[in-house]
Amino acid sequence: QVQLVESGGGLVQAGGSLRLSCAASGSIFSINTMGWYRQAPGKQRELVATITSAGSTNYADSVKGRFTISRDNAKNTAYLQMNSLKPEDTAIYYCNALLKASALTGWGDYWGQGTQVTVSS
Repeated sequence: QVQLVESGGGLVQAGGSLRLSCAASGSIFSINTMGWYRQAPGKQRELVATITSAGSTNYADSVKGRFTISRDNAKNTAYLQMNSLKPEDTAIYYCNALLKASALTGWGDYWGQGTQVTVSS
């Protein structure tokens, strides 16, 4: 079984910073892309940032210049450094990973349980 566990969410004032972590554990053969998505109340889940195993990154326009995604391949962990936070960044943040559980299985899409980020004005 594969698990993705997020941590680091919380309540912060506008302009503040938070760092989210996502640790993948269990039966993991290889991880391709890891990413962060978020879902605000009444809205659809949206992409925040992704990073490939080679380190290539992609960001939503709304977070460019404020958020930085990184990963530690040896630890199967991804991070999201969030600076200059705004009230509109308030959402549940979900970790995602595209990975193979073994050499014989195909690529699978896995999600964490989510962590709440609340930015007060």
